[in-house]
Amino acid sequence: MITINDIFFGKIELPGVFEDLLNSASLKRLNRIHQSGAIFLVSPDINHSRLEHSIGVMLLIRKLGGSELEQIAGLLHDVSHTAFSHVGDYVLNNAEEDYHEQIFEKVLLSSDIPEILSWHGYHIDQIINGDFKLLEQSIPKLCADRLDYTLRDSYYAGLVTIAEVKEFIKQLLIQDELIVISDPEKAEWINALYTRLINEVFNLPLHVYANRILTELIKSGLEKKELNVDDLQKDDTYLLNKIRSTPAGYEGIKAIKQRKGFDIFVKTGMGLKMKNRQLNALI
Repeated sequence: MITINDIFFGKIELPGVFEDLLNSASLKRLNRIHQSGAIFLVSPDINHSRLEHSIGVMLLIRKLGGSELEQIAGLLHDVSHTAFSHVGDYVLNNAEEDYHEQIFEKVLLSSDIPEILSWHGYHIDQIINGDFKLLEQSIPKLCADRLDYTLRDSYYAGLVTIAEVKEFIKQLLIQDELIVISDPEKAEWINALYTRLINEVFNLPLHVYANRILTELIKSGLEKKELNVDDLQKDDTYLLNKIRSTPAGYEGIKAIKQRKGFDIFVKTGMGLKMKNRQLNALI
């Protein structure tokens, strides 16, 4: 057994399979990957990790009565994310922002996860081929993944309080295998919050700037062969240190933190905006 402490769910005791997974190299790596890419370089309070999000997804599925297998799937769903999260998509010119999904099976099969699951009577194919309706749904439906990052990212960005999130979670229930909300006002609340998150956090000019400039630094490093594509499969600390190991990279990261060229960036137009998305919370 393992006891974990989450900002929304408090202290939770979990079975041994979760202890072993959380001690795996694959999930420890996620603790060194920022959920919001390069945003922490200009907004230090928004510095939570992919692991925290993944644990949050798992705990929300648990709260909603999902099976242990689906909880495991929730914990593992982002294990293939590149360093700096979606910055990897921008570097690879992947407009759908789903590179981690494209390589999910390959990363899982080459990791320590299959062996760990086998210790507890599971097979990796159950994760790769499983149909997990609480975990993932296409936009604009609700699912544990989308709900957690909406709530968690919004909290770290200062858009909501922990108390508001806890009260919202109380209103969630399952109907016809879908997550729905019992209170119409809370449905309107989460829809509005998601829109604010997109507009005020993901598409905030300063945050777009940070992700864009880091993308350009990585692309430049790849072109000069100072970096290689495999570096994206490491973690933020490793990649950041490798970027800063060259004079240009060192100055580039410092420039992001000091917001150099931000005014010009805004005047000349911005790239890397999130796709236009909205939630459609069901009541």
